[in-house]
Amino acid sequence: MRPEVRGGHLYFGDVGLTAPSSSFEHMPSYWLMKSEPDECSISDVEKAPGRRVPWIGVRNYQARNFMRDQMRVGDGVLFYHSSCPEPGVAGIAEVASAAYDDASQFDPKSPYFDAKSDPARPRWQHVDVRHLATTPLLSLKAMRARPELASMQLLKPGSRLSITPVTRPEWDAVIAALVELGANPAIRKLVAKPVSA
Repeated sequence: MRPEVRGGHLYFGDVGLTAPSSSFEHMPSYWLMKSEPDECSISDVEKAPGRRVPWIGVRNYQARNFMRDQMRVGDGVLFYHSSCPEPGVAGIAEVASAAYDDASQFDPKSPYFDAKSDPARPRWQHVDVRHLATTPLLSLKAMRARPELASMQLLKPGSRLSITPVTRPEWDAVIAALVELGANPAIRKLVAKPVSA
């Protein structure tokens, strides 16, 4: 199947896969990012203009620091549905922007308003995230049952961060599990990585 260009990126027809960003100046990192699906689901991101949304509302300093200091355009994202009847990885995305100020911190009508945040020195930044693929759900229960995922930050007792780093072996193991569940095998190539020596 020949992909077509839509909105500046390649679209792989009805399989619902979007080609990742093509230029990288660093080795991609990998992340798990949690979102409540009734607020923003993987389907919502897929339907958004440019298949891209700002990751607003993070009000934890460590999670903010991951976005501000460590994330780079093209990093891989496991899009995780949380605080729902069946939490789990629901798709693949990528970081689509450098960090920038989260405008919701200054909006008194927003649930993410922060009265102590100074516009001259904003406390909260976020990145944009772009949809790459919607997958069958890899549930939290199924993740816990896979020994190769035992080291994931998500699965550690007391882990509550909405954004956590994912190692390359963990990323590969999650991708393999999603393919076993019926995800398009092309997801293995969605996030560009250096060729192994």
